[in-house]
Amino acid sequence: MNRRIVAYFFATLIVLWVHLAEAQQAKKVPRIGYLAAACPDTQSARTEAFRQGLRDLGYIEGQNIAIEHRCAEGKPDRLPDLAAELIQLKLDLIVTAGNEATQAAKNATGTIPLVTTGSDPVVSGFVANLAHPGGNITGVSIDAPGLSGKRLELLKESFPRLSRVAVLYYPATPSSKVTMTETEQAARLLKLHLQPVGVETSNELENAFSAMMRERAEALIKLPSAVLTSYREDRGACSEEPAASHV
Repeated sequence: MNRRIVAYFFATLIVLWVHLAEAQQAKKVPRIGYLAAACPDTQSARTEAFRQGLRDLGYIEGQNIAIEHRCAEGKPDRLPDLAAELIQLKLDLIVTAGNEATQAAKNATGTIPLVTTGSDPVVSGFVANLAHPGGNITGVSIDAPGLSGKRLELLKESFPRLSRVAVLYYPATPSSKVTMTETEQAARLLKLHLQPVGVETSNELENAFSAMMRERAEALIKLPSAVLTSYREDRGACSEEPAASHV
C-alpha cells in the first residue's frame, strides 16, 4: 500500500478522536502527542505525509491543532520516560510510531486514546484481536506473515548461487521473534543458511557487520523495526514495510 495512503488513513483515525474531544470542549484546541523511537527529521517523508493527511482533513498544526513531539533518538530505553512526560500534558490522544513506542505508551496509560502503527499488535499483546481491539488502542497494523519468505525467495531468484544470508533484527519485541521464526522456516525450504544478528543499540552495529563479514554472509535482510530504521544513514523510502491493515 502506498505510504501516503497509509498516512492519510492514519490521520483520519486521529481526526475521529479529535472530533470527540472537540464535541466535549468546543473552544479547546485538540492536543496530540507523537511518540517515536526515531526523530521526525530522520523520517521527514513519513512525518510530512502524516501532517498533510491532517491538513487535508482541515487540521493545521499551530492553528487548530497542537502536536507535542517526543522522540527517543534511536535509544528505546528512553521511551518510557518520554511516554510518562506526554501523559503529564493531559493530551487528547497519543500517536505512536512503531511497536517500541506503542509498548511504552500502553504501559503508561490505559485511558488516553492511542493511535498506533506497527507490526502484529495481537502477538505484541497490544490488542485482543484485529476486529475488536478493545481498550484504548486503535490504528494501523503493518502485518504480512508471508513477507519473510518472499524476501528470501527474491534474493534466491536474483542470486541463484546464494547460500548464506545475514538477518539484522531488533530482538526486544515479540513481533520480531515471530518474524525471525518465519524467516528461519522459509530459509529451510530454500536451503539457505541464516545468520541471525540481533542489534538493540546503535553502538552494536559495527560489531554486527563485522560478525557478518567473518561468517562470509553473501546477502543481508533487515527485519522491520522502527529502532533499526532510525540507525540508517539513508532514511528515504523503506523497502521492508509490507501492506497495512487497520485495527
